[in-house]
Amino acid sequence: MQMIYNSPNYCVVEFPAQDDNVALTSGGYEIVDKNLQRELYIDGFMAVRFREHVQKLIEKQPSLDEVDEFLGQFDSLMQQPVILH
Repeated sequence: MQMIYNSPNYCVVEFPAQDDNVALTSGGYEIVDKNLQRELYIDGFMAVRFREHVQKLIEKQPSLDEVDEFLGQFDSLMQQPVILH
């Protein structure tokens, strides 16, 4: 697991693919909204698409506000409260 993004509003942790772990065969991402104190874990096809979109975003050398705006798209999907982090 590696933190790949951290701002005052969001934190993103990447979980690399693991051949010996069925749940992590394609890896995944945990996205935390610090203000809402909610999180989302994505894996599989959604994680692949997320990775592609992030790579395109990085190519544009975005500001923190632009990255936070991108991550804000996931706010409505975040249902899991952050209890310990």
